[in-house]
Amino acid sequence: MKIISGTLKGKRISARVGKGLRPTSAKVREALFDILGAGVKGASFLDLYAGTGTVGFEALSRGSAGVLFVDISDSSIKAIRAQPLFAQSPRNRAISGKASTVLKKLTRDGETFGIVFVDPPYGSEEIDVMLPLLGSGTGGLLGEGAVVVVEHFFKRRVPETAGCLVLRRSYRYGDTMLSFYEATSRDVPADCAGQENGNP
Repeated sequence: MKIISGTLKGKRISARVGKGLRPTSAKVREALFDILGAGVKGASFLDLYAGTGTVGFEALSRGSAGVLFVDISDSSIKAIRAQPLFAQSPRNRAISGKASTVLKKLTRDGETFGIVFVDPPYGSEEIDVMLPLLGSGTGGLLGEGAVVVVEHFFKRRVPETAGCLVLRRSYRYGDTMLSFYEATSRDVPADCAGQENGNP
């Protein structure tokens, strides 16, 4: 697999695609970053269910300030850390663990991200778990205007809102759908603004 565009264009990511892994295709990656555009530059990027790390490495190539790769597979995380591209930024990190557990710890630690990419296995119910966690208040893991992108099977319905997350647009590429959420205190239930201000 190769980086499609940016400063690392053409660089190869060596990855052994094991059973259960479904790397985001080049076509979908290109569309994803074309839509995100200049918003990637300088942004902190969280790649959940990172797998081979192709999406996170593409973010680095497009100017991300640093990527946190998260995957439940120890071998996947070891492979990501072994990639020469991983050393491109001292802010790159890779954590092995269950996505929801890692996310809760990141929130407790006060970490924030400008862009979050969520690509769980198509047959799982992880989207129903992760969106409420991510949308639990813009004062937490996501700042106002942060973007959450969910890659999912095109027949899988995703909610219009999840806490402080509002679905802005969706695009289909074959069997794959990309749904873009924005973290905002507007256009969502009143309790979202309360969470942002630290109120119950």
